Amino acid sequence: MRTMTETDVAPVRLAPGDPAPEFTLPDADGNPVSLAGYRGRRVIVYCYPAALTPGCTTQAVDFTAAAGDLAEAGLDIIGVSPDSPEKLHRFREQEKLAITLVSDPEKQVLTAYGAYGPKKLYGKDVVGVIRSTFIIDAEGRIEKAAYNVKATGHVAKLRRDLGIG
Repeated sequence: MRTMTETDVAPVRLAPGDPAPEFTLPDADGNPVSLAGYRGRRVIVYCYPAALTPGCTTQAVDFTAAAGDLAEAGLDIIGVSPDSPEKLHRFREQEKLAITLVSDPEKQVLTAYGAYGPKKLYGKDVVGVIRSTFIIDAEGRIEKAAYNVKATGHVAKLRRDLGIG
């Protein structure tokens, strides 16, 4: 994360109906995960700042707890952060996470989704990962895009919005 400069511009904002930016990124085991591999199913892509931090842990644990119900409703989950696969592996093992976590250290996918850019952090203007969640339909289009979501309670709200127990 860095302090915002005058050259920083507002990120892209995806909206329902937009094509979801394609990606192939390494998971916590270093294996490639491609969005195209999920065609035919709905996918939740959520972007978070850093593994092994309190808010991101809360969110990942909540997604893991909801994964079964979400899968029954036809939704897979992919978490995207700038963390290395090694750190994601530690995160998954330490917190017993049962969701797919992928590494985007160059922040290209985060940027394409509008989840990296200027934001406020403790009252300061900085550039970093904007906690965001996207629901992508079976054809690869954005169904729902939510930016600046809260880590705590977000998964419960998402379940309510989707009508999933």
